[in-house]
Amino acid sequence: MAEDTAPSVYSIPAHRSFSDALVTGILAQFGDDPATLARGTILVPNNRAAMAIQAAFVRKSAKGLLMPRLVPIGDSDLAERIGTALDPIDDVPIPPAVDPLQRQFILARLLQQTMPVERLGRLDGSQAMRLAAELGSVVDQLIVERKTNADLRDVDVSGLSEHWAKSLAILAIILDDWPKELEKLGCIDLAERRNRQLERVRALWRKTPPSGFVIAAGVSTAAPAITDLLRLVSRLQNGQVVFAGIDMFMPDEDWHALMPDSAELSGDRPIESHPQYHLRLLLHRIDVARASVEIWPWGAENADRAARTEGVSRAMAPAQFTKDWANYSDSERRLKGVAALEMATPAEEAQAIALALREAVETPGRTVALVTPDRELARRVSAHLLRWGIKADDSAGQPLSTSLPGTLLTALANAYAGQFEPVSLLTLLKHPLVNAGEGRLPWLDGVRLLDLALRGPKPTAGLSGIKAYLSTGDKRTATLRERAQTWWQEASAPFYAAEQSLSAAQSFSAIIAVLRDCASALAGDDIWSGPDGRAAADLISNLEALGEQGPQDVSIAAFARILSDQLSGVAMRPSFGGHPRIFIWGLLEAKLQSADLMILAGLNEGVWPKLASADPWLSPAIRFQLGLPSLDRRIGLSAHDLASALGAQNVLLTRAKRDARSPVIPSRFWLRLETFSNGFELPKVRYDLIGRQIDHGEGTRAGRPSPSPPIADRPRAISVTDVDGLKVDPFAYYAKKMLRLSALDAPGQEPDAKWRGTFLHKVLGDWGQKDQFAAGALLPRLTRAFDASGLHSVVRAMWQPRFEEAAAWFEARVEEQRAEGREPAWAEVRGETDVAGVTLSGVADRIDTLPDGKLAIVDYKTGAPPSDVQVKSGFASQLGLLGFLVEAGGFEMITGDPAVFEYWSQSRGKSGYGAVSSPTEGRGKNKSDPDDFTADMFSHFEQAIDKWLLGDAPFAAKLHPDLAYSEFDHLMRYDEWQGRDG
Repeated sequence: MAEDTAPSVYSIPAHRSFSDALVTGILAQFGDDPATLARGTILVPNNRAAMAIQAAFVRKSAKGLLMPRLVPIGDSDLAERIGTALDPIDDVPIPPAVDPLQRQFILARLLQQTMPVERLGRLDGSQAMRLAAELGSVVDQLIVERKTNADLRDVDVSGLSEHWAKSLAILAIILDDWPKELEKLGCIDLAERRNRQLERVRALWRKTPPSGFVIAAGVSTAAPAITDLLRLVSRLQNGQVVFAGIDMFMPDEDWHALMPDSAELSGDRPIESHPQYHLRLLLHRIDVARASVEIWPWGAENADRAARTEGVSRAMAPAQFTKDWANYSDSERRLKGVAALEMATPAEEAQAIALALREAVETPGRTVALVTPDRELARRVSAHLLRWGIKADDSAGQPLSTSLPGTLLTALANAYAGQFEPVSLLTLLKHPLVNAGEGRLPWLDGVRLLDLALRGPKPTAGLSGIKAYLSTGDKRTATLRERAQTWWQEASAPFYAAEQSLSAAQSFSAIIAVLRDCASALAGDDIWSGPDGRAAADLISNLEALGEQGPQDVSIAAFARILSDQLSGVAMRPSFGGHPRIFIWGLLEAKLQSADLMILAGLNEGVWPKLASADPWLSPAIRFQLGLPSLDRRIGLSAHDLASALGAQNVLLTRAKRDARSPVIPSRFWLRLETFSNGFELPKVRYDLIGRQIDHGEGTRAGRPSPSPPIADRPRAISVTDVDGLKVDPFAYYAKKMLRLSALDAPGQEPDAKWRGTFLHKVLGDWGQKDQFAAGALLPRLTRAFDASGLHSVVRAMWQPRFEEAAAWFEARVEEQRAEGREPAWAEVRGETDVAGVTLSGVADRIDTLPDGKLAIVDYKTGAPPSDVQVKSGFASQLGLLGFLVEAGGFEMITGDPAVFEYWSQSRGKSGYGAVSSPTEGRGKNKSDPDDFTADMFSHFEQAIDKWLLGDAPFAAKLHPDLAYSEFDHLMRYDEWQGRDG
């Protein structure tokens, strides 16, 4: 081959289907002779590209044919192994590549040994593994760009912070040790092996060119080893290099601004975030000017789509050239065939996309593809399509962590890492694979029993804490906990066995073995069955085999994080069998494919393009000195993916205005295209509006719920604590008293106001009833109550000191009042009376006798007492109604005139925990008159029962939302009517 042979380099524009155009050209050139076609070789970026081109051959062939060899060369993904056709036999075989997981383990161990420990102690196992993954990426980039450790040591760090100098020093030390580790294994890095394979093929083809044609198709990386091979292929007698989407419309000034021809990566920084930069660099490295690139002469051409491709080129111009936009006419700026939809939420976006996919395939033969880097959005769309019985293959696959075996292994590790905290324990026990089969229903009955028993404050950590918690409880919960304990004693056997083994486990591999056996005990062979199960078994086997080479002293919590990361890193590709004309592609899968309608979704900043995470090893300045790709290059690749997809026959762009947490910013690409085209067109079919009609059509949104049962069916009894709730939120009263509904506590929840109130009232009530308010008896009783509660140690440590301080204040206050002649007389005493056929009842926390024979009514509060305004307005009438019950003789053996009404609060006062306040004493314009207090509160009570219990007023929801709780918001569909219903 002569060195000065003219290169044969082509580009297929974005407005042509790359695979179809490529195959059309290959058949036109070589298809007449089946043998010639079969002897050919097509170098493709990866296996997905090979599959796309293979499918195009099938579409274009009228009869059977022998296809050329399709050989992946590991363009964009090092994990894509180079095809065996490019691994020529040699006297000196290339050493095998080190297993990626093994490399990560060894690098993590080296990091633990190398990282300084003077401030943070030894690097945690999971942190070491994550840093090792980043380190492995840096190692690959250095190898791909043919940089050595000597280059690393020559970097000038004088202008950088001390942090980067230290990181570089650590990196250099590890890269000195890493080759020694590889030598022990007899392996080399995967990137190094690819370089050697490509270099060997290049040397072989230089010496003996292949007899058949060689076409490099769709390659986009500018890695030196690949560009050296492409340079050779472009100059072979039967060689061609065909690129995807080189911008031939881009003015020369714009093109040269991306990177000067005179000196690669010198002078001003290149514009790596531009969609054409990587192709500009690639052409420079194979020594081909853009003017020498020819348009591939085969494939269908379309004037409108070509004009759109030119418009996209102008829209993506480097920032300094966007001033030229003003020179284009409206027709030149219009992106014909491109429509866009903005939705409020990701749920609406997924619904609209599913409708667009469904509508597109109504036309026979029409194909439609969803392209998005947002895997969550892709899963949502797949779920929506299932409503019409459409199974769409998501070619990007699903992470193993979302499969049943993956979620079970994650739940098991999290349960041990969380020391059997109730939520993680119940998540594990309810998993579909646990005890599947004939015993599933009895198992679930037991799990539900345990679920009910564990609702409330978090128990003490560990299996022993669960056991202790189930052995305690008051009269209300003791029977339930006893039944749950009986079931749990048998069900927990695998966990106790694993816990004992874990306490003796000294290594990562030992932890893996214990949890593997525990998973098998819980789920049997089901966890290791099927494609997902086999993939999980392979991963666990590899982790166990390689664990000894990895980080040391791995805690169970760190292990759980490592396992989660490893499961997430395994992609499970779908088997064939989905809808033949609906596709869901990630950016990598869509690179060389097209469809009649392309839906480009998730166009928000941080999603498309995905913002590159910071490199913990090399700063941008260091990467620039080394000549490594900057973190912005991925943005340029994402921009090129978008520009390529915009060449389809019809395009729909979509985005949501917010994610699950907050509003989001439109993608920079969305804003560019929208600004250039003076606003997007809307699609002819408004899928977003149709989606809203499906979920929120006219007549489906009800107003404020207001049930109105017959008067005869309404309650004829009410407690003083429910009167305020009846006025504030009649619907909640209806739900509790008529429907007899009550909310369950969350498992392992933090002690809420309800729990604290019940706990404190019980302790103070027993102090009065059993100890007769004896001095020095309250604190020991409080301690015993905490001991018997089975609370988690952290929760107890947070609340017990506060309760003890308040208890000490309570005792001191009672003793002070005793010295003044005020004596606590009754505790937790119940009374009731009849009012117009309605029984009013209540429990007084405490009633004291005053020196003058009158009575003081005390209500205990764990939080802040109600305000004077609330009391005077009748929304906190409990104290006054208890006084009314005393006056009406509702308390047996208690007579007298209530004169003092007080709240004794456990919350922090001026001098610590514990405070007293009164709605009738002291200054303030909102204080109630003590002489009329009980009468005023009774008046509010009468109005309430006349309206809702004796009358026919509807039980409307949340009449006073600022005072109401949210316990029944879901039942009353609060979000549907709030703000639009008076």
